[in-house]
Amino acid sequence: MTTPRRTSTGSFRRLLGRLEGPQTMGRGKGFWAGFVVVLIAACGYPLTTDGYTVGNTVYFFNWVFMALGLSLIWGYGGALSFGQTAFFGLAGYAYGILTINFGDAYGFTILATLIAVAVAAAFSAMLGYFLFFGRISGVFLGIVTLSVTLVFERFMAQTAGPEWKVGAARLNGFNGMSGMPPLTIPWPGGDLVLYPDIQLYYITLALLVIVYLGLRILVNSRFGNVLVAIRENPERAEMLGYDVRKYQLGAFVIGAALAGLSGVLYTTWGQYITPSSMGITAAALPIIWVAVGGRSDLTATVIGTLVVLAVFQALTIYGSQYALVVMGAFLVVTVLIAPEGVIMLIARRIGRLLGRGGKA
Repeated sequence: MTTPRRTSTGSFRRLLGRLEGPQTMGRGKGFWAGFVVVLIAACGYPLTTDGYTVGNTVYFFNWVFMALGLSLIWGYGGALSFGQTAFFGLAGYAYGILTINFGDAYGFTILATLIAVAVAAAFSAMLGYFLFFGRISGVFLGIVTLSVTLVFERFMAQTAGPEWKVGAARLNGFNGMSGMPPLTIPWPGGDLVLYPDIQLYYITLALLVIVYLGLRILVNSRFGNVLVAIRENPERAEMLGYDVRKYQLGAFVIGAALAGLSGVLYTTWGQYITPSSMGITAAALPIIWVAVGGRSDLTATVIGTLVVLAVFQALTIYGSQYALVVMGAFLVVTVLIAPEGVIMLIARRIGRLLGRGGKA
């Protein structure tokens, strides 16, 4: 009678053990103590600042999901994709169409979120099947995904006429869709509406922590190890008996689902979605976030994305004409000086100073 319990306990311990591994930076009591301290500080942050700043922080958090998905696809899988914003926009529009037509009663927005993310994942599975099973890789993969993104953006931009609607939802061309309800959670006495304030902050933070820890487990599992082997030498991985196409497709779909989650959270945060969120500038920015932080590590991706987003927003406010130029310079300097990422470089230097070597 005790065997199943021991088996389940052992499986749970092995699962937790994968939070640390060769594919992720940070291990040991020191790292996790720091993680808890940062999490406690993040939980207390809304109590020390104003509502606008809290809402702006939620905006930053929304983009981190997309960056983590790109890190999985590009950093771990070695497939550079410019399609993240296409999945972002597709899920955002799907959420808007569903909620404008069916409302937000009884927590329907939660179901709409799941459906919208599933739509983005299904589209990526179809696209990825033709890409990876068609043996498209390298620069050609980037060209195709960028082309798909720009075609989608151009298509949505020309939907301004009254005939472009799905039920009660008008697509509105360049102006985009607006008026969709924010996230609501069924609650005794009435649904809890999550406007961009403290409540939405904590929901988004919890989702971010869950996704981050889940991805750590994933990349340190057999799937993640094989994915890294494919990145390093796809021919050798295939000779060892692994179906390279299936692993790449799996990473592509997971990354697209995270981009879709980003799109839904962004749409609920601002209650709008426009084609410009899928333009060439928007498609290039996630590449910069992930490259500057360190595309081959999840922790570096999170830190790098938040830092670069803060810098980009400050430049947009105080020197908008230079914002994109500086972002481009960031990317060039990173590629020349720290190709593994600035955050990764700093972490390795700190690791050497502490006498640990390798990853911190």
